[in-house]
Amino acid sequence: MRNGRPDSGYLYWRWKPSGCDLPKFNPRKFLKLMRNKSLAFIGDSISRNHVQSLLCILSQVERAVEVYSDKEDKSKRWLFQSHNFTLSVVWAPFLIKADIFEDNNGVSSKATHLHLDKLDPKWADQYDSFDYAVIAGGKWFLKTAVYLEKDEVAGCHYCPGLNLTELGMDFAYRKALSLALDFASKHRAVMFLRTTTPDHFENGEWFSGGTCNRTVPFGEGEVDVGDLDRAMRGIELEEFDKAAAGVGSGENVGLKLLDTTRLSLLRPDGHPGAYMQFQPFAKDKDAKVQNDCLHWCLPGPIDSWNDLVMEMISNGGLYR
Repeated sequence: MRNGRPDSGYLYWRWKPSGCDLPKFNPRKFLKLMRNKSLAFIGDSISRNHVQSLLCILSQVERAVEVYSDKEDKSKRWLFQSHNFTLSVVWAPFLIKADIFEDNNGVSSKATHLHLDKLDPKWADQYDSFDYAVIAGGKWFLKTAVYLEKDEVAGCHYCPGLNLTELGMDFAYRKALSLALDFASKHRAVMFLRTTTPDHFENGEWFSGGTCNRTVPFGEGEVDVGDLDRAMRGIELEEFDKAAAGVGSGENVGLKLLDTTRLSLLRPDGHPGAYMQFQPFAKDKDAKVQNDCLHWCLPGPIDSWNDLVMEMISNGGLYR
């Protein structure tokens, strides 16, 4: 709003699941549930967006103290002192080990190298310190990447000119999720796998003038999941079901599916859009500016994700 967004309806819409009541997030109850515990969000900038939502909601009861930040300001840890509750965000956009050759503006000097048989140690090495973790993969797998197994090049995704076998991003995404979920099933923490996040670029992509100017949600039936998001969510569901089946039918509470794709799809109004920048139309009302139609305004749709997290923690036995 400070950046100049004129409408405010996105602040007040709230997702309601069909056929049941989803209680609104109760920050006081949540902090009591999390006393002497730790929760980590593991993934990319959408995971950071998710933890920002949680921090905002919990600040109604207690403000967190930042106790750690890495040098890039991407991985952080906060402490809610009166509850001894530790909240972390761990930057691991591929979940698996990745050699990324990219500057802070997202400009790559060469293709990312992904180790399909190794988890990212930034989260795996500290996983035993978590009681709960929310993990998510996603759009980073669309980037050009060279794939390695046993430190040998196995193929790539979208790498013309490198004379390597095109394996496709779905090959790597499946491997990454399988590895992460198998690892989680052998540890004590409860892991939530959050499904893919739809974007809402219209009339172009993020790099070609795409916008998201809608000010109200879609109605049921007005929009459907795109091909890419449908494929990614399909992989997520398949790998989750495989991992859950491997740890005993119904007895394991260590893996939970946090399916946020469709509820998020219905909220094209909930993105910063052009207002990711300060007053983008102050000097020229017809200015051409880049839009952010992937991340979410706060308060906004992403708060519903935390409604779901709280319900699944409070009544864990009811949900797979």
